[in-house]
Amino acid sequence: MSTSAMRDYLDGPHKAARDVVRAGLAAHADLGDLAVRLPRDEYRDRILDLLLQSAADGLPARGYPKEYGGDADLGGFIAAFETLAFGDLSLMVKAGVQFGLFAGAIQHLGTEQHHERYLADAISGRLLGCFAMTETGHGSNVQALGTTATYDEATGEFVVHTPSAAARKDYIGNAARHGRMAAVFAQLVVGGESHGVHCLMVPIRGADGAALPGVTLSDCGPKLGLNGVDNGRIVFGQVRVPREALLDRYAQVDADGNYSSAIENPDRRFFTMLGTLVQGRVSVGGAAINASKVALTIAIRYSAQRRQFGAPGSNEEAILLDYRMHQRRLLPLLARTYALHFAQAELVEEFARVFDDDQGEHDRRALEAQAAGTKALGTWHATETIQMCREACGGAGYLAENRLATLKADTDVFTTFEGDNTVLMQLVAKGLLTDYRESFGKLDPLGMARFVTAQAVEIAVEKAALRPLIERLRDVVPNRSDAADPDAGLRDDAYHSGLLRFREEHMLSGVARRLKGGIDAGDEPFDVFNRCQDHVIAAGRAHVDRIVLEAFQSAVRNAPEEIRPRLQDVYDLHALATIEAERAWYLEHGRLSPGRSKAITALVNELCAVVRPVAVDLVDAFGVPGSATEVPMVVPSQHE
Repeated sequence: MSTSAMRDYLDGPHKAARDVVRAGLAAHADLGDLAVRLPRDEYRDRILDLLLQSAADGLPARGYPKEYGGDADLGGFIAAFETLAFGDLSLMVKAGVQFGLFAGAIQHLGTEQHHERYLADAISGRLLGCFAMTETGHGSNVQALGTTATYDEATGEFVVHTPSAAARKDYIGNAARHGRMAAVFAQLVVGGESHGVHCLMVPIRGADGAALPGVTLSDCGPKLGLNGVDNGRIVFGQVRVPREALLDRYAQVDADGNYSSAIENPDRRFFTMLGTLVQGRVSVGGAAINASKVALTIAIRYSAQRRQFGAPGSNEEAILLDYRMHQRRLLPLLARTYALHFAQAELVEEFARVFDDDQGEHDRRALEAQAAGTKALGTWHATETIQMCREACGGAGYLAENRLATLKADTDVFTTFEGDNTVLMQLVAKGLLTDYRESFGKLDPLGMARFVTAQAVEIAVEKAALRPLIERLRDVVPNRSDAADPDAGLRDDAYHSGLLRFREEHMLSGVARRLKGGIDAGDEPFDVFNRCQDHVIAAGRAHVDRIVLEAFQSAVRNAPEEIRPRLQDVYDLHALATIEAERAWYLEHGRLSPGRSKAITALVNELCAVVRPVAVDLVDAFGVPGSATEVPMVVPSQHE
C-alpha cells in the first residue's frame, strides 16, 4: 500500500492547511510532555506563546473575511484546527476558544461596526477573549441563563449583572489568566421586558491584567486534563457597557430603548443565533477523531514490534499484533477512525458550503443536526479508543512520556463541552422526528393507509418470526454468487446499508408511535418524552451510525485505484464490526439468523487478519508529526 497516496487522500482538499500545522507542531518537539513537565502557570503561558505563534503562522486567518486579514477559507480553517489535535490538546482548545468561539461570536453575531472594531485584533491574538455562555446552574440549557443585561435609557448603556450564584459564568476558557474581553450571553431586558438570550461584548481586564471594576474573576483550579487552558469564573456586579456592545446582527436596540428584530418568534431567533456558532461543535468532533489517530499510531506501532510469550517449546516470542485478540482490540477501532474521518470530512465541506453561501434555515438546521451527531460519535469514540490503546500498550502506556495518559485526561471532557453528547443525540433524534412528522402529515388517505399497513406487517413479521426463517433459508440455500464466494453477501455495501437503515427507521417509527400513543392517552408531553428518552437517543445513534457508514462507502468509491482495495478492506471491517456490535438487536428483530450472526463474527476475525499486515501503514497515513509517532519504550519481557 502507498502510505503517501493514502495520506494525500485522507488530507483531501485541505492538505496544504494540514501540512502547515504539521510543520509547526514538528518544530516544537517538547509538546508531548508540557502538561507533566511544567508548573501550571508556566504551562498556561507556554500555551499562550504557541497560540500567538499559530496566529502569526496564519492558522486563524484562514477562516475569516479577507478585509480583516483572512483568507475566507472555512474548510481550510477547520482542517487546520483539527490538525492541532496532533499536538498539545490545551493549545487546540485555547485556539478554539480564541479563534473559533470568541472571534466567531464577533463575526457571526455582530455587524460591521463590531467587525471593524474587534475582528482583526481577535484573529491576530492582539485582543484575547472569552466565550462566556456556560453558567454554574445552567450548562446545556442556554435559554435559561440567569445573567441579565438591562438597558438603561437614561445613559444609553446596558447593565450586565449576575443576580445569583447559579448565574455565575463557569468553566470559561481564557478567563482565569489571559482574557481581556468576553462575549457574554445574557437575558436582554429592555423597557422592563425580557427578550431572551443575546450576546454582548464586555471588557473584563485592563491592560495591566487586573480585573475591571464590577468584574470578579477566579480560577477554576486544577482539572482532570487541559491544564494549559486557564478556565475561570466570572461574576458581574452591575457592569455598564455602551449600547453598541450588543452584537446586533439578529436584534437591535435603538437609543430610545426600542427593541426590534427581523425574526419575530423569540425561540426561532434564539436558535438562529446559536446555529451560527455550530463551528465549535464541528471542530471539537474533528479534533477528537484526530486524538484517536494519535493514540492508534502509538498503540499499533508499539504492538507491531513488542514481543510477548510464544508457542510452547519455542524460544521466539510472538509479536503482540499477531495475536487475534490484540487485533480485535485495535483494528476495528482503526477502521471506525477511518469511517469517522470521512464522515467528518463530509461535514466540514457541508459546513463551508452552508456558511460560504449563507444558505437558508433548513440547510442550517440539517447542518446543526449532522454536526451534533458527528461530534457525539467522534468524542465517544476518542474516549473508548484512547482507553483501549492505553491498555494495549500495557505498562508502557501508563508512562506519561508516551502521551496516552495525557491524551486520556485531555479528551475526557470532549464528551461534555460544545454540547453534552446525550443532549446532542436528543437534538439529532428530535430533528428526525420533526421530519418524520412532516412526512407523515403530507400523506394522503391512501398513503396513510399504506403506511399503517406497512407498520402492521412489520410488527406481524417480527411476532411470527418469519424473518429468522427467511434468513435461515438464505443461509442454507445460498444463491449462485454465495456459492462462488460464501462471503459475497456479507461484504455487500447494500447489505450493510440495508441493515443500518432498517434499524434506524424501525427505531424512529417506534419512538414516534410511543410518543403519539402517550400524548393521545392524555399524558403530559414532558412525561411521555421522558419515558421514551433512552429510545430517542438510541434512534439518534442509529441514524448517525448509518450516516458514518455511507460516508465511508462514498469515500471508497471515490478513492484512487491504487488504494481502493485496501480501503475497501478497512470499510468492510468497520461495517461488519458495527453490525456485530448490535447483533442482539438484529436477532431480536428477525434481521439476522444465528448462523448469519456467527458468520459475521468469523468474517470480522478474517478481516482483522487481512488488515494486520498494513496496520502500521494505515496509521502512518494519518501523518501524526514528531514525537507522537515514536514507538513507546519497550518493556523487557520476563525472558530477557
